[in-house]
Amino acid sequence: MRHGKKFNHLGRTAAHRKAMLSNMASSLILHKRITTTVAKAKALRKYVEPLITRAKNDTTHSRRMVFSYLQDKESVTMLFNEVAEKVATRPGGYTRIIKTGNRLGDNADMCIIELVDFNELLLGETKEEKKTTRRSRRGGKKSGEAKEATATEAKAEKKAAKEEKKEEAPEEPKAEAAAEPEAPAADEEKKSEE
Repeated sequence: MRHGKKFNHLGRTAAHRKAMLSNMASSLILHKRITTTVAKAKALRKYVEPLITRAKNDTTHSRRMVFSYLQDKESVTMLFNEVAEKVATRPGGYTRIIKTGNRLGDNADMCIIELVDFNELLLGETKEEKKTTRRSRRGGKKSGEAKEATATEAKAEKKAAKEEKKEEAPEEPKAEAAAEPEAPAADEEKKSEE
């Protein structure tokens, strides 16, 4: 019986599973994001997050322990030099799984697993939000006058834009209207000559 055993074997032997997770962890560390199935990504998260936690403590022993899992010198070096610096303040949760739908061939549930601190798009959005959310609720004469000044400036700009549109719009129909009467006059002159 397998009561309480939550380990996903992924349909592989122990050696195959260990080699696959080691390879996927190395690829994740080197490339910062990989595309895989959801089941493999969840297994990889349990495999790689303890290694990242161990990389925060840069000692010879921890490097050797991580190398025993990854079996790749380049990924171990990048993990301890580049990744460990970025995740130094994070207390866990170093990876993010984003589901991308089903694979075309076998309808497998696919996802992207990435290192959280290396997604520049999401990091940029969070920084912008922090800047805009900081506002003071205190309103003094200066802030009230500033709001009124900006409101009057905005109204003046709108009026100027409307005036420009009005000036441009009537000129075009006038030119067309002037061109239309000349054409019938020319037709009348031709008829009178005949």
